[in-house]
Amino acid sequence: MTVQGFTFVRNALRYDYPVVESIRSLLPLCDTVTVCLGQSEDGTEALIRDLQAQHPGKLCIVPSVWDDSLREGGRVLAIETDKAYDAMPPGADWCIYLQADEVLHEAGYAPLRQAMAQWKDDPRVEGLALPYRHFWGSYDYVGSSRKWYRREVRVVRQHPRLRSYRDAQGFRLAGRPLHVKLAMAYVHHYGWVRDPQALQQKVRDFHRLWHDDEWVARHVPDVPEFDYTGIDALERYPGTHPAVMQERIARKNWDFQPPGKFHQSLKDKLLYYIERHTGRRLFEYRNYKLL
Repeated sequence: MTVQGFTFVRNALRYDYPVVESIRSLLPLCDTVTVCLGQSEDGTEALIRDLQAQHPGKLCIVPSVWDDSLREGGRVLAIETDKAYDAMPPGADWCIYLQADEVLHEAGYAPLRQAMAQWKDDPRVEGLALPYRHFWGSYDYVGSSRKWYRREVRVVRQHPRLRSYRDAQGFRLAGRPLHVKLAMAYVHHYGWVRDPQALQQKVRDFHRLWHDDEWVARHVPDVPEFDYTGIDALERYPGTHPAVMQERIARKNWDFQPPGKFHQSLKDKLLYYIERHTGRRLFEYRNYKLL
């Protein structure tokens, strides 16, 4: 079974992305990993090339220039995803995609390999959806409300008509959602866990991928640090983190205190209650068709 990995990154040091850990979590599963490396001003290229030197023959780097004029819907993120996807060697049975703030837990390697082998020769299965844990503020807490997607497609086939969707949330095949199976390999999403100054810079800059400067000035506070209190539900995480994250976690250098009170509408409270007691998420948006 041939498995390829792909990802994209730009300015990982500026925004404190765990991109090295993300790629390292892909390497044990993949024959090669293709990295679409955007033009950076912070040493990201040296970081990725050093990782390439540590894993000869495993990393393929594709230089890229982002179109900074695209400021609607995060479209540039999907374009960079497509560049990495298109640059992979042909002939893969499966392709695994991670974004620069996503890390696979090694506990999921065996079930993911099993799922890829089980469905490899079934053309009905066009991808695999993976479950997520979304960390917030600290490596000790996960967002637990309905605002966080529970699963997303991160394993796909190679197909000339497969494209990244919207702001690289998922994928479409000839314009329609993929037909997928669920594989119990958790993705840890660390996009909201970092030094509050780095996170505020990331939020300000990334809103420019969706909105014009006037909107950003109105809606993004001009403050030095991100305000972590704007969250509607958190739970303490009782489990382990991926082994590749241990060194980064040990370097954590900021304090996080969860807010004392969460703000949810009556509707959200009711739906959250139903989900907690039944396991069903009513009216859930899915970016795929689960077989």
